[in-house]
Amino acid sequence: MKSKALKLRRVETLREELDRVQHRITERAYEIFRTRGGRLGAALDDWLTAERQTVWKPAIEVWQKDETVVVEAAVAGVEAGDLNLEVTADRVLITAEIAHAHGADKGTVHVCEFQPGHLFRLIDLPAPIDPDGVKAEYRNGLLRLTAPIAVARPARTVAVTAA
Repeated sequence: MKSKALKLRRVETLREELDRVQHRITERAYEIFRTRGGRLGAALDDWLTAERQTVWKPAIEVWQKDETVVVEAAVAGVEAGDLNLEVTADRVLITAEIAHAHGADKGTVHVCEFQPGHLFRLIDLPAPIDPDGVKAEYRNGLLRLTAPIAVARPARTVAVTAA
């Protein structure tokens, strides 16, 4: 599949999406706490369990070569058109809603480790990039983003006079 099927947005901030996912995890952690009888002392375990159950974090690799940053993410099983990519100068956010169901045509399913849920991966970049220059492609379950490193602007000199 070619990059034209990918949804790539340049954004100023990722705060809204981060808040939404954190809210989902918080609600699930509270549900887990309640099902344990509301006993204190396992908040971190509840949070980590809720995070694992709420979001799927695909494996990634990030590298920099010459004046380019490359991000690869293993997102096998996700259609290119279902991936949402949001890019700022210093971060990349990959999201998608993952559906999985068993139809009657499969017969008896003996083992299934696929889970529906929310793919969510926030990646801090090693150098500021130019979000307008990001290119994305998806092939064989591997998402690749290539971005040029932002050109550093010269520092402004301000003359200060003593009063």
